[in-house]
Amino acid sequence: MLSPQEAAKIYHANYIRNSRAIGVLWAIFTICFAIVNIVCFIQPYWIGDGVDTPQAGYFGLFHYCIGSGFSKELTCTGSFTDFSTIPSGAFKAASFFIGLSMTLIIACIVSFVLFFFCNTATVYKICAWMQLSSGE
Repeated sequence: MLSPQEAAKIYHANYIRNSRAIGVLWAIFTICFAIVNIVCFIQPYWIGDGVDTPQAGYFGLFHYCIGSGFSKELTCTGSFTDFSTIPSGAFKAASFFIGLSMTLIIACIVSFVLFFFCNTATVYKICAWMQLSSGE
């Protein structure tokens, strides 16, 4: 039978190893979420034309292109920096919130550097609040 001090050392070593593994998984999933979030924000091809559509074009979150149908030239408008070019209030709100979410998740990834300088629990709490805010 193990002494209480030896058992405590074994449990502590297992706890540290498991907590590091969970931290690595959290970082991997955070990076995956950031990639999805950035692609969702930047991608201009959310809904596009198909074979049976009467007019060529596509639109994304804040950028849309319309074609004349006679040529392959598309007239593109919309910019995230100029909200007046976004045609709908719903798309303006979605652009703002997805942009905010993208900013928060990138800040969370950058704050992983704090693991080298701060207490681990503090960094987990900071990142958890940023991720919770970015997911809403």
